[in-house]
Amino acid sequence: MAISFEDVKNNESIKCYISEADKSLIALGYTEHSFAHVGKVAVEAEKILRTLGYPERVIELAKIAAYMHDIGNVVNRIDHAQSGAILAFRLLDNMGMEAREIAQVISAIGNHDESTAVAVNPIAAALILADKTDVRRSRVRNRDFGNFDIHDRVNYAVEESKIYFNEDNSAIILDLKIDTEISAVMDYFEIFLGRMLLSRKAAEFLKIKFELIINQHRLL
Repeated sequence: MAISFEDVKNNESIKCYISEADKSLIALGYTEHSFAHVGKVAVEAEKILRTLGYPERVIELAKIAAYMHDIGNVVNRIDHAQSGAILAFRLLDNMGMEAREIAQVISAIGNHDESTAVAVNPIAAALILADKTDVRRSRVRNRDFGNFDIHDRVNYAVEESKIYFNEDNSAIILDLKIDTEISAVMDYFEIFLGRMLLSRKAAEFLKIKFELIINQHRLL
């Protein structure tokens, strides 16, 4: 049975797991991982694969993986990619998705976190790129600037964030404008270097380059 992205978005159990997972992250002091984040990741994953000419069904599966990629946080932040893949398997199997498609989705979900991530298929590569480049001020929930940790400072310092392809679609570019009075560029690298290197590997899997621009300076 061909399960659509809209089917997944409208599934009450999936909505519940996304919401409850984000509540757990609120308690832990993490930035926003709820519907705004997973929705944006789904949009960017679609844009990446569509630009590169992948089939419509692969794009649809990437959107599904993107929307469900953080549900494992409802279990624990540690190993949330793997627990999320198991949860996604059960949910999608119960919805009637074909085994081959479930395998592609859960492989992507299980390989999206930088501690264990590998771009094992195009869906995983697009998910990694879309997820790791979601850096923006609106993800910061802590409104007490005096209590910001480095993650809060770096995300809050981002005044503008764009991800786009170059003219010949040979490179995907994360272009950030950062207020250096809030966070130094080196702070960004301190917490995001691993994510950026992973993004470069994911881009290489898709046979493109990953480039990073901060305040009009090309850094990767």
